[in-house]
Amino acid sequence: MEDLKKVLTQLNRRDFLTKAGLGFGSIALSSILQAGTSPGARREEAGGAESAVAPFVRGPHFSPKAKRIIYLFQSGGPSQLETFDYKPALVKWHGREIPDSIKSTQRNSGMVAGQSTFPLVKSIYDFKQYGQSGAWVSELLPYTAGIVDDLCIVKSVFTEAINHEPAVMFVQTGSQQSGRPSMGSWLSYGLGSDNQNLPHFMVLISKGVSGDQPLSTAAWANGFLASHHQGVQLRAGKDPVLYLQNPYGVHKEDRRRALDRIKELNEHQFTLWGDPEIQSKISQYEMAYKMQTSVPDAVNTSDEPDYIYKMYGEDARRPGTFAANCLLARRMAERDVKFIQLYHMGWDQHGDLPKNIAKQARDVDQASAALVKDLKQRGLLEDTLVVWGGEFGRTSFSQGKLTADNYGRDHHPGCFSMWMTGGGIKTGQVYGETDEFSYNVVKDGVHVHDFQATLLHLFGLDHEKLIFKHQGRRYRLTDVHGKVINGLIA
Repeated sequence: MEDLKKVLTQLNRRDFLTKAGLGFGSIALSSILQAGTSPGARREEAGGAESAVAPFVRGPHFSPKAKRIIYLFQSGGPSQLETFDYKPALVKWHGREIPDSIKSTQRNSGMVAGQSTFPLVKSIYDFKQYGQSGAWVSELLPYTAGIVDDLCIVKSVFTEAINHEPAVMFVQTGSQQSGRPSMGSWLSYGLGSDNQNLPHFMVLISKGVSGDQPLSTAAWANGFLASHHQGVQLRAGKDPVLYLQNPYGVHKEDRRRALDRIKELNEHQFTLWGDPEIQSKISQYEMAYKMQTSVPDAVNTSDEPDYIYKMYGEDARRPGTFAANCLLARRMAERDVKFIQLYHMGWDQHGDLPKNIAKQARDVDQASAALVKDLKQRGLLEDTLVVWGGEFGRTSFSQGKLTADNYGRDHHPGCFSMWMTGGGIKTGQVYGETDEFSYNVVKDGVHVHDFQATLLHLFGLDHEKLIFKHQGRRYRLTDVHGKVINGLIA
């Protein structure tokens, strides 16, 4: 025992792993999450800063309506004017200058600072009303139009950020600056996991046809929460999670013995130092070991029948596409992964919008609707919250030159549209209104912090009580803002 203590006090973790011959693969496993509320996780929260934060208690504050969420994030900012916010007044105003009394009510990005004119532009796409709610939906989204009675379309979301990365960070973490925990991390911290063999928070990324904006991994990071709360990204291909499989020549039994020995050493290290992150590492290694079997099973869609591929579209057979990721999201929901985050890039149409947004809509329309129908037919939609939307909207005036068949739209924080369903959402309704130019919210506004507060509420969490003390300050997802929007809740 004395020799062991001497080793532990003389070697840091990196030195030990290197000298043990486990190499970078084992170090990389530190990015893999735990599931459940293991004794180690409970000790972390009892011994860390969280213990000083009353009245937070791990677990829901009241009865939840949702058990899991699939967030279909449309990165780049879909134009509300070409999707859900029908504005016939723009037909009359098409080509005319936006009144300064309207334009001055919102910030405009630096990309239009050099424009001398700001002509309003109608959408070239037709809209029709669908369902009992009479929701207006663009011809670009025929599959979504077919499920409007299962949706709550929110036209009055607004944000404070006008550029992509700050806006994505704001929606995902509640702050425009990176470094805060993401929503998935907050849910993991507050509720733990319902699956012992897969991470509670999984991320899938697909790319559209144009205008790809880079995505920062900070959007699914754990911030100042313990590292086991961060998201795990699944990649297309034979290695969905990097460094998960054993190196050549290392058998499963060998890895099990190595992990047992590492756990023993880590537990001694924790006894000496009391660092809660050590307990996170123990649980991460255990989760990685379980994932060697559970991840291949979750991503193997070979047993899916042909009618499922017909429902989601042929792209679902191509790994890495949005349709394939939607199918994987359903499989993860069946396995009780709590937060399933899909990012689909390419919605940033500053120019040549009519052509590019049509391709982008084709990427996501059928699969998004299929996911909702698939969850519903399996009895999962009732307690699975599904969200579709981006980080901001687009301007009603044209960015750059307006021609008969071409125009672009700049970033617009003043209003944008998204839809939600399942998990306690009041469906079959259109919530909120914007003005005749889709420039400002005029009724039932939903700030990003309100959206976050409502999401947590559906999971049985009071956003004002879900807090974490860090560097002397009590933090929460909604910062010091946000209110639950009861009109969205069934």
